[in-house]
Amino acid sequence: MFSHEERCIYEQNQLADVICQLRFPTILAIGAREPVDFQEAIRSVFPNYRLRYDQLPPKVTALPGQPAKVEHQKPIANHNFATADGKYQINLSQGFISLTCHSYTAWEDFARMMDKPLASFIEIYQPAHFERVGLRYLNAISRRDLGLEHLSWKELIEPQYLGLLASDDMGETAFSRCTQDVEAALPGGCRLKLHVGPGVIKRGQDTSDKEVKMILDLDVSMNGNIPVNMAAASMQTIHTNAGSIFRDAITDTLHEAMQPGS
Repeated sequence: MFSHEERCIYEQNQLADVICQLRFPTILAIGAREPVDFQEAIRSVFPNYRLRYDQLPPKVTALPGQPAKVEHQKPIANHNFATADGKYQINLSQGFISLTCHSYTAWEDFARMMDKPLASFIEIYQPAHFERVGLRYLNAISRRDLGLEHLSWKELIEPQYLGLLASDDMGETAFSRCTQDVEAALPGGCRLKLHVGPGVIKRGQDTSDKEVKMILDLDVSMNGNIPVNMAAASMQTIHTNAGSIFRDAITDTLHEAMQPGS
């Protein structure tokens, strides 16, 4: 399941989104007042701001011998800070901080964009620790964009990741749906949630792209009481695991089509 090949940067990577999220014990101050100091610390890079409210699911409690009680929770303020071109955005709520990239180039660029917001958050809000550090790589592999429309998915994705789509007895068009979802332990104390299968990517209200792509959704995380000063090291370990799994999932044909560099 793990590739030991050297890391490379793809000129034609197939990433729709890359998200880094760090969850921490609830800090009520973030929801109680506007994060003015945090905005000032990052505004030169993330000048655009908007606020939305996320509705949490109802809380269900049940005592022995009594009917379940459903308690509706208050919406949570989610502060969004975006770069001028919209390619990067920071989200901050009372329970997490995250960085989303819609135009990923390399890990070093992504990590650099997280440095100042994370350092500023730690300085201003002083979280006790992080409960979860996660990286999600949402790959949407397009045969059309890579000039591979003449090839089947089993020529591009390793069979153990495809399930029945790798069968020699059934063609791709026979399946209306064929996905695989996996949760597993990884080296370094990481956890994996993996979703693989054909699908269509939608961007907001834009539904013009009808191409069926291969969705390879990698969510790798570390959980527990992670010391604040170990956040960067945790992200590096997670990134290494995710890269190893991705390379293991693709064939040499797809690897070469994405134009690997150093």
